[in-house]
Amino acid sequence: MPSRQSGTVAFQSNAGEGPSPTSVLYVYVCDTMSPDTNASDQRGVQVSQLMATEDRYAALPDAHRSLLPIGRIIPVAMVVGTLAIIWAAGWQRDLSLETLARNRAAIDGFVAGHFSMAVAVFVALEVAVVGLSIPGALILTVAAGIVFGWWVAALAVVAGATLGATLIFLVARTACGSNAGCRAGPRLSRIAGGLKADAFSYLLFLRLIPVFPFWLVNLAPAVLGVELRTFVAATAIGIIPGTVAFTLVGAGLDSVLGPQGVAYRHCLAVGGRDCHLGFDVHAILTPQVIAALAALGFLALIPILVRRWRAGYR
Repeated sequence: MPSRQSGTVAFQSNAGEGPSPTSVLYVYVCDTMSPDTNASDQRGVQVSQLMATEDRYAALPDAHRSLLPIGRIIPVAMVVGTLAIIWAAGWQRDLSLETLARNRAAIDGFVAGHFSMAVAVFVALEVAVVGLSIPGALILTVAAGIVFGWWVAALAVVAGATLGATLIFLVARTACGSNAGCRAGPRLSRIAGGLKADAFSYLLFLRLIPVFPFWLVNLAPAVLGVELRTFVAATAIGIIPGTVAFTLVGAGLDSVLGPQGVAYRHCLAVGGRDCHLGFDVHAILTPQVIAALAALGFLALIPILVRRWRAGYR
Protein backbone atom coordinates (compact mmCIF):
# COMPACT_ATOMS: atom_id res chain seq x y z
CA MET A 1 0.00 0.00 0.00
CA PRO A 2 1.22 3.54 -0.64
CA SER A 3 2.65 5.11 2.48
CA ARG A 4 1.04 8.31 3.74
CA GLN A 5 3.64 10.94 4.44
CA SER A 6 3.16 14.65 4.72
CA GLY A 7 4.17 16.51 1.61
CA THR A 8 5.31 13.42 -0.32
CA VAL A 9 4.23 11.42 -3.33
CA ALA A 10 3.76 7.70 -2.80
CA PHE A 11 3.56 5.14 -5.56
CA GLN A 12 3.17 1.47 -6.24
CA SER A 13 4.15 -0.26 -9.43
CA ASN A 14 1.65 -2.52 -11.12
CA ALA A 15 4.29 -4.59 -12.90
CA GLY A 16 6.68 -5.22 -10.01
CA GLU A 17 9.31 -3.06 -11.66
CA GLY A 18 10.45 0.51 -11.08
CA PRO A 19 7.83 3.22 -11.32
CA SER A 20 6.96 4.50 -14.78
CA PRO A 21 4.60 7.23 -15.96
CA THR A 22 2.03 4.73 -17.20
CA SER A 23 2.10 1.98 -14.57
CA VAL A 24 1.98 3.85 -11.31
CA LEU A 25 -0.93 4.69 -9.04
CA TYR A 26 -0.09 8.09 -7.65
CA VAL A 27 -1.55 9.48 -4.50
CA TYR A 28 -0.65 12.95 -3.40
CA VAL A 29 -0.97 13.83 0.26
CA CYS A 30 -0.68 17.50 1.14
CA ASP A 31 1.06 18.88 4.14
CA THR A 32 -2.16 19.22 6.12
CA MET A 33 -2.12 15.53 7.17
CA SER A 34 0.21 13.97 9.70
CA PRO A 35 1.70 10.52 8.96
CA ASP A 36 -0.43 8.71 11.54
CA THR A 37 -3.76 10.23 10.58
CA ASN A 38 -6.48 8.41 8.67
CA ALA A 39 -7.13 10.42 5.51
CA SER A 40 -10.87 9.81 5.54
CA ASP A 41 -11.17 11.14 9.08
CA GLN A 42 -8.81 14.10 8.92
CA ARG A 43 -10.69 17.31 8.35
CA GLY A 44 -9.27 19.58 5.71
CA VAL A 45 -7.02 16.89 4.23
CA GLN A 46 -6.73 16.96 0.47
CA VAL A 47 -5.89 13.50 -0.84
CA SER A 48 -6.72 12.53 -4.39
CA GLN A 49 -5.74 10.03 -7.04
CA LEU A 50 -3.87 11.96 -9.66
CA MET A 51 -5.56 10.62 -12.75
CA ALA A 52 -5.32 13.72 -14.93
CA THR A 53 -2.27 14.09 -17.11
CA GLU A 54 -0.91 17.16 -15.37
CA ASP A 55 -1.32 15.65 -11.90
CA ARG A 56 0.25 12.34 -12.90
CA TYR A 57 3.20 14.25 -14.22
CA ALA A 58 3.44 16.39 -11.08
CA ALA A 59 3.57 13.20 -8.98
CA LEU A 60 6.45 11.66 -10.90
CA PRO A 61 9.68 11.14 -8.95
CA ASP A 62 12.54 13.41 -9.94
CA ALA A 63 14.21 10.58 -11.86
CA HIS A 64 11.20 10.38 -14.20
CA ARG A 65 10.46 14.08 -14.44
CA SER A 66 11.84 15.88 -17.45
CA LEU A 67 10.47 18.82 -19.39
CA LEU A 68 7.05 20.27 -18.76
CA PRO A 69 4.27 18.68 -20.82
CA ILE A 70 3.75 20.46 -24.10
CA GLY A 71 0.17 21.29 -23.10
CA ARG A 72 1.49 23.47 -20.29
CA ILE A 73 4.16 25.15 -22.35
CA ILE A 74 1.96 26.29 -25.24
CA PRO A 75 -0.16 28.91 -23.38
CA VAL A 76 2.90 30.41 -21.69
CA ALA A 77 4.81 30.46 -24.98
CA MET A 78 1.90 32.24 -26.66
CA VAL A 79 1.81 34.93 -23.97
CA VAL A 80 5.58 35.45 -24.02
CA GLY A 81 5.68 35.47 -27.81
CA THR A 82 2.87 38.01 -28.05
CA LEU A 83 4.57 40.25 -25.48
CA ALA A 84 7.84 40.04 -27.40
CA ILE A 85 6.11 41.11 -30.62
CA ILE A 86 4.36 44.02 -28.90
CA TRP A 87 7.56 45.26 -27.29
CA ALA A 88 9.58 44.85 -30.48
CA ALA A 89 7.00 46.86 -32.42
CA GLY A 90 6.74 49.48 -29.67
CA TRP A 91 2.94 49.27 -29.59
CA GLN A 92 2.87 49.65 -25.80
CA ARG A 93 3.96 53.27 -26.23
CA ASP A 94 0.65 54.03 -27.95
CA LEU A 95 -1.20 53.54 -24.67
CA SER A 96 -1.15 57.22 -23.77
CA LEU A 97 -3.40 60.24 -23.60
CA GLU A 98 -1.32 61.76 -26.41
CA THR A 99 -2.53 58.96 -28.71
CA LEU A 100 -6.11 59.78 -27.72
CA ALA A 101 -5.53 63.48 -28.39
CA ARG A 102 -3.97 62.82 -31.82
CA ASN A 103 -6.88 60.63 -32.92
CA ARG A 104 -9.72 62.23 -30.94
CA ALA A 105 -11.80 63.29 -33.95
CA ALA A 106 -11.62 59.85 -35.56
CA ILE A 107 -12.37 58.09 -32.27
CA ASP A 108 -15.34 60.32 -31.50
CA GLY A 109 -16.71 59.75 -35.00
CA PHE A 110 -16.39 55.98 -34.68
CA VAL A 111 -18.06 55.98 -31.26
CA ALA A 112 -20.91 58.15 -32.52
CA GLY A 113 -21.54 55.93 -35.54
CA HIS A 114 -20.84 52.50 -34.06
CA PHE A 115 -21.25 52.78 -30.31
CA SER A 116 -21.71 49.09 -29.49
CA MET A 117 -18.81 48.06 -31.68
CA ALA A 118 -16.62 50.75 -30.14
CA VAL A 119 -17.36 49.44 -26.64
CA ALA A 120 -16.64 45.87 -27.79
CA VAL A 121 -13.31 46.94 -29.31
CA PHE A 122 -12.38 48.69 -26.07
CA VAL A 123 -13.27 45.62 -23.99
CA ALA A 124 -11.09 43.47 -26.27
CA LEU A 125 -8.23 45.95 -25.87
CA GLU A 126 -8.66 45.92 -22.08
CA VAL A 127 -8.60 42.11 -22.07
CA ALA A 128 -5.35 42.14 -24.05
CA VAL A 129 -3.66 44.78 -21.88
CA VAL A 130 -4.61 43.11 -18.60
CA GLY A 131 -4.14 39.55 -19.83
CA LEU A 132 -0.67 40.29 -21.18
CA SER A 133 0.23 42.51 -18.18
CA ILE A 134 1.07 45.46 -20.42
CA PRO A 135 1.53 48.75 -18.52
CA GLY A 136 -1.27 51.17 -19.34
CA ALA A 137 -4.44 49.84 -17.72
CA LEU A 138 -4.87 53.05 -15.71
CA ILE A 139 -4.52 55.16 -18.86
CA LEU A 140 -7.11 53.00 -20.61
CA THR A 141 -9.52 53.44 -17.71
CA VAL A 142 -9.19 57.23 -17.74
CA ALA A 143 -9.42 57.34 -21.55
CA ALA A 144 -12.59 55.25 -21.45
CA GLY A 145 -14.17 57.80 -19.09
CA ILE A 146 -13.26 60.55 -21.54
CA VAL A 147 -14.63 58.74 -24.59
CA PHE A 148 -17.67 56.85 -23.27
CA GLY A 149 -18.70 58.65 -20.11
CA TRP A 150 -18.06 57.25 -16.65
CA TRP A 151 -20.78 54.60 -16.27
CA VAL A 152 -20.40 52.92 -19.67
CA ALA A 153 -16.63 53.11 -19.26
CA ALA A 154 -16.82 51.56 -15.78
CA LEU A 155 -18.86 48.60 -17.03
CA ALA A 156 -16.54 48.06 -19.99
CA VAL A 157 -13.39 48.27 -17.86
CA VAL A 158 -14.70 45.88 -15.21
CA ALA A 159 -15.73 43.37 -17.87
CA GLY A 160 -12.48 43.60 -19.82
CA ALA A 161 -10.18 43.62 -16.80
CA THR A 162 -11.96 40.66 -15.22
CA LEU A 163 -11.76 38.64 -18.43
CA GLY A 164 -8.11 39.52 -18.94
CA ALA A 165 -7.20 38.67 -15.35
CA THR A 166 -9.06 35.37 -15.63
CA LEU A 167 -7.21 34.43 -18.81
CA ILE A 168 -3.75 34.99 -17.33
CA PHE A 169 -4.88 33.23 -14.14
CA LEU A 170 -5.81 30.16 -16.19
CA VAL A 171 -2.54 30.30 -18.11
CA ALA A 172 -0.57 30.41 -14.87
CA ARG A 173 -2.60 27.59 -13.33
CA THR A 174 -2.15 25.47 -16.45
CA ALA A 175 1.60 26.02 -16.35
CA CYS A 176 2.01 25.41 -12.62
CA GLY A 177 -0.69 22.82 -12.04
CA SER A 178 -3.61 23.06 -9.65
CA ASN A 179 -1.59 21.77 -6.68
CA ALA A 180 1.54 23.86 -7.20
CA GLY A 181 1.38 25.42 -3.76
CA CYS A 182 1.11 22.03 -2.10
CA ARG A 183 3.93 20.55 -4.15
CA ALA A 184 6.27 23.41 -3.30
CA GLY A 185 6.90 22.14 0.22
CA PRO A 186 5.44 22.11 3.73
CA ARG A 187 5.92 25.80 4.49
CA LEU A 188 4.40 27.14 1.28
CA SER A 189 1.71 24.49 1.56
CA ARG A 190 0.65 25.87 4.95
CA ILE A 191 0.67 29.42 3.59
CA ALA A 192 -1.42 28.33 0.61
CA GLY A 193 -3.87 26.55 2.90
CA GLY A 194 -4.32 29.66 5.05
CA LEU A 195 -4.84 31.89 2.03
CA LYS A 196 -7.28 29.50 0.39
CA ALA A 197 -9.40 29.36 3.55
CA ASP A 198 -10.10 33.11 3.26
CA ALA A 199 -9.19 33.58 -0.38
CA PHE A 200 -12.12 35.86 -1.24
CA SER A 201 -11.39 38.36 1.54
CA TYR A 202 -7.66 38.44 0.85
CA LEU A 203 -8.16 38.88 -2.88
CA LEU A 204 -10.77 41.57 -2.32
CA PHE A 205 -8.29 43.43 -0.14
CA LEU A 206 -5.55 43.19 -2.77
CA ARG A 207 -7.87 44.33 -5.56
CA LEU A 208 -9.28 47.29 -3.66
CA ILE A 209 -5.89 48.81 -2.87
CA PRO A 210 -4.22 50.00 -6.11
CA VAL A 211 -0.66 49.74 -4.76
CA PHE A 212 -0.27 46.02 -5.44
CA PRO A 213 0.79 45.15 -9.02
CA PHE A 214 -2.26 43.89 -10.87
CA TRP A 215 -0.27 41.22 -12.70
CA LEU A 216 1.11 39.85 -9.43
CA VAL A 217 -2.38 39.54 -7.94
CA ASN A 218 -3.38 37.66 -11.10
CA LEU A 219 -0.55 35.13 -10.90
CA ALA A 220 -0.11 34.46 -7.17
CA PRO A 221 -3.62 33.01 -6.58
CA ALA A 222 -3.14 30.62 -9.51
CA VAL A 223 0.12 29.31 -8.04
CA LEU A 224 -1.42 28.98 -4.57
CA GLY A 225 -4.44 27.03 -5.82
CA VAL A 226 -7.27 29.53 -5.35
CA GLU A 227 -10.50 28.40 -6.99
CA LEU A 228 -11.43 30.03 -10.29
CA ARG A 229 -14.87 31.20 -9.16
CA THR A 230 -13.39 32.82 -6.05
CA PHE A 231 -10.77 34.58 -8.14
CA VAL A 232 -13.31 35.87 -10.67
CA ALA A 233 -15.79 37.09 -8.04
CA ALA A 234 -13.16 38.87 -5.93
CA THR A 235 -11.59 40.46 -9.01
CA ALA A 236 -14.87 41.72 -10.47
CA ILE A 237 -16.08 43.17 -7.18
CA GLY A 238 -12.72 44.43 -5.98
CA ILE A 239 -11.91 46.57 -9.02
CA ILE A 240 -15.28 48.34 -9.11
CA PRO A 241 -14.50 51.22 -6.66
CA GLY A 242 -11.20 52.14 -8.30
CA THR A 243 -12.64 51.79 -11.78
CA VAL A 244 -15.58 54.08 -11.00
CA ALA A 245 -13.24 56.64 -9.41
CA PHE A 246 -10.87 56.71 -12.39
CA THR A 247 -13.58 56.77 -15.05
CA LEU A 248 -15.20 59.68 -13.19
CA VAL A 249 -11.86 61.45 -13.29
CA GLY A 250 -11.65 60.73 -17.00
CA ALA A 251 -15.12 62.12 -17.65
CA GLY A 252 -14.14 65.28 -15.77
CA LEU A 253 -10.84 65.60 -17.62
CA ASP A 254 -12.54 65.91 -20.98
CA SER A 255 -13.12 69.63 -20.47
CA VAL A 256 -9.51 70.10 -19.36
CA LEU A 257 -7.85 68.00 -22.05
CA GLY A 258 -9.99 69.45 -24.85
CA PRO A 259 -8.08 72.74 -25.14
CA GLN A 260 -4.78 70.99 -24.44
CA GLY A 261 -5.56 68.50 -27.18
CA VAL A 262 -6.07 71.30 -29.68
CA ALA A 263 -2.74 72.84 -28.73
CA TYR A 264 -1.04 69.45 -28.87
CA ARG A 265 -2.35 68.69 -32.36
CA HIS A 266 -1.33 72.17 -33.55
CA CYS A 267 2.17 71.58 -32.19
CA LEU A 268 2.38 68.33 -34.14
CA ALA A 269 1.02 69.99 -37.30
CA VAL A 270 3.76 72.63 -37.32
CA GLY A 271 6.45 70.03 -36.76
CA GLY A 272 7.15 70.68 -33.10
CA ARG A 273 9.61 68.34 -31.43
CA ASP A 274 8.53 68.81 -27.84
CA CYS A 275 4.78 68.31 -28.14
CA HIS A 276 3.06 66.82 -25.11
CA LEU A 277 -0.01 67.17 -22.96
CA GLY A 278 0.48 69.03 -19.73
CA PHE A 279 -1.13 66.29 -17.66
CA ASP A 280 0.31 63.18 -16.02
CA VAL A 281 -2.34 60.50 -15.66
CA HIS A 282 -0.53 59.00 -12.68
CA ALA A 283 -1.18 62.22 -10.77
CA ILE A 284 -4.68 60.84 -10.28
CA LEU A 285 -3.33 58.47 -7.63
CA THR A 286 -3.27 61.12 -4.93
CA PRO A 287 -2.74 60.15 -1.28
CA GLN A 288 -6.41 60.87 -0.65
CA VAL A 289 -7.57 58.47 -3.36
CA ILE A 290 -5.20 55.75 -2.18
CA ALA A 291 -6.30 56.26 1.44
CA ALA A 292 -9.97 55.96 0.50
CA LEU A 293 -9.42 52.74 -1.44
CA ALA A 294 -7.19 51.40 1.32
CA ALA A 295 -10.00 51.95 3.82
CA LEU A 296 -12.29 49.85 1.64
CA GLY A 297 -9.58 47.23 1.41
CA PHE A 298 -9.24 46.93 5.17
CA LEU A 299 -13.00 46.51 5.43
CA ALA A 300 -12.59 43.35 3.32
CA LEU A 301 -10.32 41.92 6.04
CA ILE A 302 -12.86 42.37 8.84
CA PRO A 303 -14.48 38.91 8.36
CA ILE A 304 -11.05 37.26 8.70
CA LEU A 305 -10.22 39.25 11.84
CA VAL A 306 -13.61 38.47 13.40
CA ARG A 307 -13.25 34.74 12.74
CA ARG A 308 -9.78 34.63 14.20
CA TRP A 309 -10.85 36.64 17.25
CA ARG A 310 -13.74 34.23 17.86
CA ALA A 311 -11.47 31.23 17.42
CA GLY A 312 -8.99 32.68 19.92
CA TYR A 313 -11.76 33.59 22.36
CA ARG A 314 -13.08 30.04 22.34
